[in-house]
Amino acid sequence: MSNLIPEAVQECDAVAGCGAIELIIEPREKDLGGFSVRRVLPTHERKMVGPWIFFDHMGPADFPADSGIDVRPHPHIGIATVTYLFEGEILHRDSLGSLQAIRPGDINLMLAGRGIVHSERERPEIRASNHRLHGLQLWLALPEKDEELAPAFYHYPSAEVPTANVGKVPVRVMMGSAFGCTSPVKTYAETLYLEAHLQPGQTLELPEAEERAVYVAAGALRAKDTELPQYALAIFKPQQGVIVEAVEESRIAIIGGEHPGKRYIDWNFVSSRKERIAQAVREWKAGQFDTVPGDEQEFIPYPGG
Repeated sequence: MSNLIPEAVQECDAVAGCGAIELIIEPREKDLGGFSVRRVLPTHERKMVGPWIFFDHMGPADFPADSGIDVRPHPHIGIATVTYLFEGEILHRDSLGSLQAIRPGDINLMLAGRGIVHSERERPEIRASNHRLHGLQLWLALPEKDEELAPAFYHYPSAEVPTANVGKVPVRVMMGSAFGCTSPVKTYAETLYLEAHLQPGQTLELPEAEERAVYVAAGALRAKDTELPQYALAIFKPQQGVIVEAVEESRIAIIGGEHPGKRYIDWNFVSSRKERIAQAVREWKAGQFDTVPGDEQEFIPYPGG
């Protein structure tokens, strides 16, 4: 994905009527050859929410037969990528030899640690007919003690992700603990990642966390007197009893957790140390990262050469 920095940011305070909301971010949208991406993190005003340093909303994008996504091999350090689909399928490959189709409801967690390379494409069976892709891809910054862990890959089928009914609102606890459920997905610090589907007029009290935010993937919400439109990310203050209400049928993601401290980001590299990122850039340019078995012929060069 290209480096998109969201520009539409609204700062909130009690005088403005935003109550518990600290910031509202509306992403910049860009068409990547028929593939729509909305990036909400990082922004100039806010780099992270808890450990989450990157948040992309992919699609929904409709592809005709013989076309689809082809994200060539590229590297990461210092993070774990978390991919979650509402619709469609992505074929994940990485330099560990992992080969995994990601389907709706699954959680794909790729630990980059000291360095990994992966690609995101589609199986020939998917590309053979018209198809759609829609989902979220996030990066979580690893705690400083874990930044240089050996890379690893974890896949959790949809059936392993716990669901809670909060009132009549179905909530999937994808990472961390909330509403009496604990996800089996591996975490490295306090981490919160939920999905909820609300009907008009339904409400949901947000679980507490050191930092937290709500992304409106579809529909619209209200938090007291503040409207949260579709595709907005609302960052909430650490208050108890914060409630959101669905103005219309809405699908939302709730993210948050423990902030790991200052992080630097350059392209696909994240670290607590600038010199570590510079090292990764040199190594990628020099071809010193491992290749992706089955996808060795292409790669994404470092921007600017």
